[in-house]
Amino acid sequence: QVQLVESGGGLVQPGGSLRLSCAASGIISSIYPMGWYRQAPGKQRDLVADITRNGNINYADSVKGRFTISRDNAKNTIYLQMNNLRPEDTAVYFCYVNPGSTYWGQGTQVTVSS
Repeated sequence: QVQLVESGGGLVQPGGSLRLSCAASGIISSIYPMGWYRQAPGKQRDLVADITRNGNINYADSVKGRFTISRDNAKNTIYLQMNNLRPEDTAVYFCYVNPGSTYWGQGTQVTVSS
């Protein structure tokens, strides 16, 4: 059974940083696309960043230069380093893996506020 567990969310002031983690079990995640989406209240779930099967990385325009996605294959874990956070980054962040169908984590809340 595939499971994804996110951690690392919280409350941070504008300009601050957070690092999200997503640990996968029940699957060798390194050979499948993985990434992060986010959903703000009343809005749709949007792509933040992902790593494709061949290692290519994509970022939403709104986070380019501020967020970095990475993968630790030995730990079956992906990360999202978020720097220079803005109030508009406030959302629930979800990781996913797609071995043919999409599996989602439970989400972790990120709140950027002074």
